[in-house]
Amino acid sequence: MRSFWKTFLFLSWLFPCVVWAQINTDRVMLMGRNALYYEDYVLSIRRFNMVIAAKPHLAEPYFYRGLAKFYLEDYVGAEEDCGAAIDRNPFLPQNYELRGLCRVNLERYADAIADYETLIRIKPEAENGWHNMTLCYLELKDYGKAIACIDTMLVFWPKKAQLYTLRAQVYLTEKDTVAAMASADEALAINPFDGPAWNLRAAVYAGRGQYKEAEEALDKTIQQSPREAGHYINRALMRYHQRNLRGAMDDYDAALEMDTANYVGHFNRGLLRAQVGDDNRAIEDFNFVLRREPDNMIALFNRALMLDNTGDYKGAIRDIDAVIKEFPNFWTGYQFRAEVRRKMGDVKGAELDEFKVLKAQMDMRYGGKTQQTDKRTRKVSDRNIEDYDKLVEADTSEEEVPEYESEYRGKVQNRRTELALEPALALTYYAVGGELQRRAYSPVVERLNRLHALSGALLLTNAEASLDEARVQKHFASIQSLTAKIAAQPENAMLYFARSLDEYLVQDFEKALADADRAVALDSTFVLAYYLRAQVQMKALGAEEEKTVPSSVQMSSDPMAGWEFNASRAGWQAALDDLDKVLAQEPEFAACYYNKGNIYVQLKMWPEAIAAYTKAVELNAAFAEAYYNRGVAYILSGDYAKAIADLSQAGEMGLYKAYNLMKRYRAKALSQKD
Repeated sequence: MRSFWKTFLFLSWLFPCVVWAQINTDRVMLMGRNALYYEDYVLSIRRFNMVIAAKPHLAEPYFYRGLAKFYLEDYVGAEEDCGAAIDRNPFLPQNYELRGLCRVNLERYADAIADYETLIRIKPEAENGWHNMTLCYLELKDYGKAIACIDTMLVFWPKKAQLYTLRAQVYLTEKDTVAAMASADEALAINPFDGPAWNLRAAVYAGRGQYKEAEEALDKTIQQSPREAGHYINRALMRYHQRNLRGAMDDYDAALEMDTANYVGHFNRGLLRAQVGDDNRAIEDFNFVLRREPDNMIALFNRALMLDNTGDYKGAIRDIDAVIKEFPNFWTGYQFRAEVRRKMGDVKGAELDEFKVLKAQMDMRYGGKTQQTDKRTRKVSDRNIEDYDKLVEADTSEEEVPEYESEYRGKVQNRRTELALEPALALTYYAVGGELQRRAYSPVVERLNRLHALSGALLLTNAEASLDEARVQKHFASIQSLTAKIAAQPENAMLYFARSLDEYLVQDFEKALADADRAVALDSTFVLAYYLRAQVQMKALGAEEEKTVPSSVQMSSDPMAGWEFNASRAGWQAALDDLDKVLAQEPEFAACYYNKGNIYVQLKMWPEAIAAYTKAVELNAAFAEAYYNRGVAYILSGDYAKAIADLSQAGEMGLYKAYNLMKRYRAKALSQKD
């Protein structure tokens, strides 16, 4: 009987705890979804992490965490979370839809199709799934299956004009202009205001050389989408083909008001301005093109022509010299340079150029060929210098490109992040505050704090706070006080350590090193003295490097751009030696491996840096900074795929700036897989 009451009382106590735990996780889940709704994706991930830690068997928190990662463009991490959600509940359609979108963004279209097929088996009228599966087949150039998908969609939604337009675009991709035009007509019969359908008709007419009809179709397109610069660019070409130069110029002006960086618009407007004698403004357009593409020889030659017209003969010679160096058989260029040289009084130089042109003409008379074509335009990718006077048209037509459909839309973290390491972990009394403030726990530091031998509690952080005037004066006073104590106790290693820390905080690195030297000389087992000496050494060298070396790397096509290294400095090796001495006594001190990784990156020793960060995360699986820095090391070593995986881990743990790096280097990671 007594055991019954014990069991009853125990269960009576346990039941409210179970209910409270359920309510608590539900509340955290709700907080995570609220954060997701308000686009605070990093905070929402932290909330879902808490739910997953408490109840790893639930599918829902994995899905929502994956959704937050998707918004942050961490498609690898989002795909993994969707997979975890599917493992726990394979019957929820949203998991397959989201994972399909992740795989589309990772350019794994066959895998995405598999997800969409599962989605429509569970939910046959999932319009987004059908639509996106169609586009995946288009990416794989399987046009037959794409058409089959659209035909199935038309069974469900026979009055949806966009489906006929999409089918028309597939037919146009297959070069079946008759079927494309028929589908576009069906779309317009349902919705006469379908802008993409009118745009597609314009593309078909343009391909047939029916420029008047193409212009009229583009008029309808622009009525529906008046803020799309590409439509004006296309209509300008149609007007140019009809010799309506003023109308074409107006369209280029309108396009460049909306898209000031449009290459085609500036180049073509420059040619048109040249044709009507507006030479100075033509030079402005060619200057823009050359700022964007300094090696664009066609733009350079056209600018040379305009500079000659405006009397800048030296500038014209400079430009044409560069063109002839690149195209030594460009005889029109030699003829032009001869004319400019004569204007400058360089008769001998002009005659040399004219002789080269004459010899080339004789050679062509006996079998040579010119490269000039009859078409009035050229493609952007066509860099035949002989076509210097032709307007540019896009390599692919500017028709509306279908977009993948999704219910999941939101802002991404687009804050600019430089390619730089997270700072080393330092011993200090002060750290920057804030919710995402990061402090590392270390038993070694805690043991020292329990001795109460210092003026405050030591922290191990990579977010050191700057000292204000009051704190600076406090530490100068502490240095004086410790100096007096050291005079009385010259063999006390702790006093030297404390003074070294004060001197470090007031940026007196030379004296801080000297005191750290004395501390380890007096006590060779004083591990934090070795750590502090390495820390001071790193900070001193970093300050010296920063006078001439950028502290971080701006975005460029080469991730190594802006980095400079100096492996000859003995100070870096001294810091490594001190960290090794710490590890000899405290082999699980993860911060030492992390700081070693930072030094190895500075010395351009990628494998060693990666190995050090790997050891740090083995010792501390939640070490976000180590994942982040290992990701940076992988980028610098050229292994972008592994970098993305590490940055995903760091982002999941709260280092949100990792998502910006992932976004910038994802294309390179995908190209490595190819």
